[in-house]
Amino acid sequence: MSPLEPFGARLRHAMDTRGPLCVGIDPHASLLAGWGLNDDIQGLETFTRTVVDALADQVAVFKPQSAFFERFGSRGIAVLEKAVADLRDAGGLVVMDAKRGDIGSTMAAYAETYLRKDAPLFSDALTVSPYLGYGSLKPAVDLARESGAGLFVLALTSNPEGAEVQHAVRADGRTVGATMLAHLADDNAGAEPLGSFGAVVGATLGDLSSYDLAINGPLLAPGIGAQGATPADLPRVFGDSVRNVVPNVSRAVLKAGPSPAALRDAAVRFADEVREAVEGA
Repeated sequence: MSPLEPFGARLRHAMDTRGPLCVGIDPHASLLAGWGLNDDIQGLETFTRTVVDALADQVAVFKPQSAFFERFGSRGIAVLEKAVADLRDAGGLVVMDAKRGDIGSTMAAYAETYLRKDAPLFSDALTVSPYLGYGSLKPAVDLARESGAGLFVLALTSNPEGAEVQHAVRADGRTVGATMLAHLADDNAGAEPLGSFGAVVGATLGDLSSYDLAINGPLLAPGIGAQGATPADLPRVFGDSVRNVVPNVSRAVLKAGPSPAALRDAAVRFADEVREAVEGA
């Protein structure tokens, strides 16, 4: 597919053909130790290469957590750059989990780091924080449109601390989280088959029927596996929007390593469970 095709269309195709699953690439120290690797650049390289080689040609979406690479400095960033390029070359979509958020020229620089087509870390989408105001994301929104990339905006996150901001009620009676969803719906208006501007909505949050999740865009859903949610929970949490959910599984897949075959089996199992839950909804 053309790299200039909007992210939402490419995501819809990838999930329909490879299965509705996003695998997080989170090489934290405890996971490296579980694989028998040292918490050093060599361990990082071995871990990342194993995951990429095992899954790049079969999983729809990958979400590398930038912080776990950044902690190794420039050599860690080099590992991340290669992983992003190799995943995309194999047909996987990359959502860079960097949660960037700032204003003006600084937000524009973050956008250029991840969303400019010739950037070393160019990714299919980027996670961003809107809590300097949704309008602060405009440089990223604009460049994503130009590059055929997407954004995932933190809206209703699964961490308990998030509620004090996201569930706060504005003067107009709408919560902050609902306001972010409404902005995303506006940015996705008219897009087919799916908009490119998604929300991060935790799969562990339970009943979200009071929120309008019909944003005509994807819903990145962390929390499946180690955090306690299961694929079977998705229809209950996301209701009529469940087909647009991008379920993220990290530790529950990665702990199957370092065997490539075991990694592939775990990814296939979760994708099949998600597909069964979605199609049965």
